[in-house]
Amino acid sequence: MVSVTRAVFGDLPLGAGTVEKFQLQSDQLRVDIISWGCTITALEVKDRQGRASDVVLGFDELEGYLQKQPYFGAVVGRVANRIAKGTFTLDGKEYKLAINNGPNSLHGGVKGFDKVLWTPRVLSNGVEFSRVSPDGEEGYPGDLKVWVTYTLDGGELVVNYRAQASQTTPVSLTNHSYFNLAGQVRELASATCCSVTVYHAGSGRVLEVYTTQPGVQFYTGNFLDGTLKGKSGAVYPKHSGFCLETQSWPDAVNQPHFPPVLLKPGEEYDHTTWFKFSVA
Repeated sequence: MVSVTRAVFGDLPLGAGTVEKFQLQSDQLRVDIISWGCTITALEVKDRQGRASDVVLGFDELEGYLQKQPYFGAVVGRVANRIAKGTFTLDGKEYKLAINNGPNSLHGGVKGFDKVLWTPRVLSNGVEFSRVSPDGEEGYPGDLKVWVTYTLDGGELVVNYRAQASQTTPVSLTNHSYFNLAGQVRELASATCCSVTVYHAGSGRVLEVYTTQPGVQFYTGNFLDGTLKGKSGAVYPKHSGFCLETQSWPDAVNQPHFPPVLLKPGEEYDHTTWFKFSVA
């Protein structure tokens, strides 16, 4: 059985809307997700002694997510990862995107999907968020209808991404959670990774990631520098969390030999990622 509860998480400045928090709980996991950026704010997982700890980085209050911060727990898009020089060409027309990462466009631009309020719908075992990204948002062509659904199934958190476009546009969505299987502590969750299985010896926690996407970006928190204070006053220094971002390959829209990233009218973008937690 999965329980789903909703509550107010905070109000956006200048009357821009109310952010809600949805708590999903099974017998093995508890996940908190807010409607601002479809952001996972907490994920409690038991260790080998049965003690639950929060294994994602983030903040206790809405204000933390509104400040400049490195996409903690959010959905990023329209295109996760980088587009070289912030440009691409479709049907002979060049599109110019916001440049926000050196000479490149990263994670959807200056105001990507992580910095908007989504519309929620409660499900029996989770929550679905939706929005319409309008034609020209951050330089991308066409209206894009997007749905992101989080559900729990025992020890699995399932994330499904769907999208439909009014004209051809690149799409690559991901969740940008920073995991630390040791919990909200300063130690790095010493982990082994590459078959996309992560194990933390101290707690026995195991994270396995499965996806329909063609790639996974493994990011080790290189730019965390200890200046952000997270939940319960935790400080997040370099390498205090890692990301496993399931997505299309970087700059795929400009690389014809990469797996395709273009979504055309009449088609549906539909990808799922499974985060499976267990103990060993």
